[in-house]
Amino acid sequence: MSAQLIQDWTESQVLLKFGTHKEVKYKVYKHGEKHFQEIRDLDDAPIHTLELPPGLAMEANSYEVLLRYVLLDVVQPR
Repeated sequence: MSAQLIQDWTESQVLLKFGTHKEVKYKVYKHGEKHFQEIRDLDDAPIHTLELPPGLAMEANSYEVLLRYVLLDVVQPR
């Protein structure tokens, strides 16, 4: 089964804590019945792949919110 692209690679500058930021790129795709957001550094190094909750699967505005959440709470431990 192949993946269906929903949003191609999009570059984003994500505001982190205390005015710092991180530049990343992400894409959104569907594999089977599940939707995923894959996040990478601009140099193409993998950061994280997140399975999207069903209610956010097609909301493009939600992708940026989830991107910040992943970078703050999943990638950078507290």
